[in-house]
Amino acid sequence: MKAKLRVTLIALVALGLAAGPAAAKEKKILLKVPIAFSTALPGLGSTILWVAERLDAASGGTLKMKVYEPGKLVAPFEILDAVSTGKVNAGYAAAGYWTGKIPAAPLFSAVPFGPEAGEYLAWMYYGNGLKLYQEMYDQAGYHVKVLPVALLAPETSGWFRKEIKGPEDLKGLRIRFYGLGGKVMEKLGASVSVLPGGEIFPALEKGALDATEFSMPAIDKRLGFYKIAKYNYFPGWHQQSTILELLINKKVWDSMSKHQQTVLDIIARASMLDSFAYGEAIQFAVMKENVQKHGVHLKYWSKEMLDLYRKTWNEVAEEEAAKDPFFAKVWNDLQNFRKDYKVWQAYAFLPRPKPDEVEIK
Repeated sequence: MKAKLRVTLIALVALGLAAGPAAAKEKKILLKVPIAFSTALPGLGSTILWVAERLDAASGGTLKMKVYEPGKLVAPFEILDAVSTGKVNAGYAAAGYWTGKIPAAPLFSAVPFGPEAGEYLAWMYYGNGLKLYQEMYDQAGYHVKVLPVALLAPETSGWFRKEIKGPEDLKGLRIRFYGLGGKVMEKLGASVSVLPGGEIFPALEKGALDATEFSMPAIDKRLGFYKIAKYNYFPGWHQQSTILELLINKKVWDSMSKHQQTVLDIIARASMLDSFAYGEAIQFAVMKENVQKHGVHLKYWSKEMLDLYRKTWNEVAEEEAAKDPFFAKVWNDLQNFRKDYKVWQAYAFLPRPKPDEVEIK
């Protein structure tokens, strides 16, 4: 381990020393980055600022990033097309937003019932995840380079105006629900929509939605869901971990020097670590505040409901794989990785406390 650490430190020092001479020969590139999530949202939107703040110094001034809030330059759901066609040279979003264009895309954003963060990282960087991620965009005809840049902790399972006592309460429920989990809710009879973050609260307030999920408690707090929906459900079975992406126009990426590409890759990986650690650190205080100050009821799904969600998800996964060969390719690869990982998972980790064993005071 000490030897590996020395090698890593030497590599980083070498990269830093090389930045000066390399930068003198490199052309300067400004990445104009429209984003899908407000930078006011901790971890979700703020992560791209973390990247931007470090890119200039790490590249020796040859790479800079200008961030544009949602809708200021490109609408959130148009980011992929805009980057691919060169309308903008980069963008920050979630692959799950492209479900209608690329059926397999949500598998690189969040997968119902896992993998959790550690396993997702393992598959992404040391399995076939990252290779398949780029292959997906290449095969679909999008001219982008993808770099995972954010890793979020588990989400809540949603904010509901009324308590959900059984499967019958999902039928006809008007809910905002993301990605593959949304297909599960549709199959269970809910009316599902996918709205950008800024549009959710007004829809709840006006009664157009009965419930919503969006992200982790600290992020949801900024959107004010607790003011209207008092039942906050856990666990986030649909998003046990979430990856967000930086997309760079392929021509722009190819025009970069090897040094610039390496700087971006290193910062992206560091950002994955920082965003996950940050997300893990800021949730519990918000959960306490929701209960103590806002009258929120923290609810944990019954075994019956979790079993129903899992069963329905397995059906959805089979249906999606049958419809799209690339979805099947990615899904099978991920499942094979998880089958092997389960050996480590089963032996290595301590049991977690149950919700009724945790006191909020």
